[in-house]
Amino acid sequence: MFICAGEKEQFDFAVPVGIGLVDVAIHLTRLCVSQKPPFLLFVGTAGSYGEKNIFDIVESKTATNIENSFFTTNAYTPVDNMVSAAEDVSRETLVNSSNYITRDEEVAKAYLAKNIHLENMEYYAVLKVAQTFGVPAAGIFIVTNYCNSSAHEDFLHNHKEAMQRLTAYIKSR
Repeated sequence: MFICAGEKEQFDFAVPVGIGLVDVAIHLTRLCVSQKPPFLLFVGTAGSYGEKNIFDIVESKTATNIENSFFTTNAYTPVDNMVSAAEDVSRETLVNSSNYITRDEEVAKAYLAKNIHLENMEYYAVLKVAQTFGVPAAGIFIVTNYCNSSAHEDFLHNHKEAMQRLTAYIKSR
């Protein structure tokens, strides 16, 4: 089953499950309870922490949930903040999820130092819910922006073309 965030990121072949970690957790749980899908494939856009380029298409089975304050040592969590459906995490492109978009290039570099390359608001919740229900899952992302001071403006500027390219990529497969 194809799923997506919805609203601005909606595809004719995917079921929208919400924007951000909480909405996805609620709506995807409801979906898994009512009709457990055999597989979940999340499709959407992502910001790059610097090494992936605009319009790169990246597949992943691993997500983290790390907040920017982690890198300033002003916060900690007792929660396991990585979830993976991959057999070999060392070969994975890690996608970080937070309800906030990173706009600080120095923080973006800190993510890269941890081998985390992309940012998508929903993916961690998708993988966590899938893991809870024993549903295999993966994600396909297209980069719309870098995580810097112009992240939102670049996202808006590149969004339409990114959606077209991602749709063509998925339909060709």
